[in-house]
Amino acid sequence: MLTNISQLATCRAEGGQGNVHPIADAALVWDDGVIRWVGPEGQLPAEFHRAERLDAGGRLVIPGLVDCHTHLAFGGWRADEFEQRIGGRSYLDIARGGGGIAATVRQTRAASEQELVTRARGFLDQMLALGVTTVECKSGYGLSLDAELKLLRVYRRLAGEQPVRIVPTFLGAHVVPPEFRGQAAGYVDLLIEQMIPAVAEDKLAACCDVFVEESAFSVADARRILRAGQRAGLAAKLHADQLSNGGGAELAAEVKALSADHLEHISERGIAAMAAAGVVAVSLPIATLYLGQPPLPARRLIGAGVAVAVATDFNPGSAPSYHLPLALTLACTLQRMTPAEALKGATIFAARAVGREALSGSLEPGKAADFAVLDSLDANHWLYHFRPNACVMTVIGGMVRWTAAAHDANRSR
Repeated sequence: MLTNISQLATCRAEGGQGNVHPIADAALVWDDGVIRWVGPEGQLPAEFHRAERLDAGGRLVIPGLVDCHTHLAFGGWRADEFEQRIGGRSYLDIARGGGGIAATVRQTRAASEQELVTRARGFLDQMLALGVTTVECKSGYGLSLDAELKLLRVYRRLAGEQPVRIVPTFLGAHVVPPEFRGQAAGYVDLLIEQMIPAVAEDKLAACCDVFVEESAFSVADARRILRAGQRAGLAAKLHADQLSNGGGAELAAEVKALSADHLEHISERGIAAMAAAGVVAVSLPIATLYLGQPPLPARRLIGAGVAVAVATDFNPGSAPSYHLPLALTLACTLQRMTPAEALKGATIFAARAVGREALSGSLEPGKAADFAVLDSLDANHWLYHFRPNACVMTVIGGMVRWTAAAHDANRSR
């Protein structure tokens, strides 16, 4: 049992974007990794009075954060492109010159599976320390059968070797690889006829994603790929309307995708379609910041009844940071979301964006005991007073997986 909680944000699904259902002076009880009871400490049922107690120190407790859009495993970095964009080159200009995703594909193909596992595990360790307990991990930097399967095997290994919950997503349709330049139709056929069946046969992914953009895949090709993924048992997700309004949001609604992500250039028609279909909009404000893009229109989406999740888009090009609390603060400052709206966007709505809302994303009886203790009194102060890390404890499945005290003790040795 966790007691002495100043405020506990349950983040239940009902009640709209800004309602995190906070409980003051709360207690949280779990057994065998599953939450048994949550409520005001003064109303604790007698049956739990003898439970082993942990002290939250009068701090804020939130559900374990869910980063619902990352490209976790990749080779190399692209700091040179950061400088080029500052100098005025656009994302598309860099991509046309052989940079961008293609540059990371070259480095990722050259990396061994073990090298990728070791590197990605280091990232996950740092995310865990920030209070992140579930991470969606995309492939997409292999763009060949063997290299894509290698990336998804990396995620399978990580799921078994460290505590953070992994949701693997197949993103073979990131861009058309260099060896298929001018033969996009042939690559789409390869995705549908060989890559998706191989991923499904080995149960290496839960979702299938497509980048719908002028420099990547058309709506027509994306529809074919996503439908093939759904037939193979993979839930649909999309990179949509990031650099231009290409109809990605409307396609997400048509195929009943879990989410459409980016959406900086979404149309009013796309917003209405997503609202009607119940598709989650995933905001990626770190990418917005790095690319100098107009932010996702969060207020219009929320006003239309679309659930808005917030994620990092961690990748070596457009969002080279896995700091989800930073993304939440940017969602507030760039997109005019309130701290409570942003918090709900990184908990229950983010869990819904990866099909994990029955397990994660809120603190309710029957769900996994995944939570973080933050050195703050409430969500407003946490996201307003940005600092390297406010998290003092991360718990996954009822087990303490990281504490600031243990970290500081290890550093002092």
